[in-house]
Amino acid sequence: MFGIGMPEMLLILAIALIVIGPKKLPDLAKSLGRAFAEFKQATSELKESFEIDSELKDIKTTFNDMSSEIKEAIDVDVDTKPEDQNLSDNSEEKQHENNIQEKKSDGSISNG
Repeated sequence: MFGIGMPEMLLILAIALIVIGPKKLPDLAKSLGRAFAEFKQATSELKESFEIDSELKDIKTTFNDMSSEIKEAIDVDVDTKPEDQNLSDNSEEKQHENNIQEKKSDGSISNG
């Protein structure tokens, strides 16, 4: 602890006892103990805050990456022309069937 050994600690306590006096020394020690406890609590809260900030930064980066990927996928779908897309209703086949029906109704194609 700060390079202070037992002899140095006894010397500091003896000087404090002489300067402060035996009546006020326990109150001073109690207040110093409380101050150190509050300092330790504040530093641990600050450390937790930094950890939470770094986790939130990682999450934000992940969401930004996902957002850009989704935007790219949507842009690709919008840029593709309808002629290039494979439509599921097969409009050419329907048009051919309509032509056959019209010819049948005109009598140009016989049944059989």
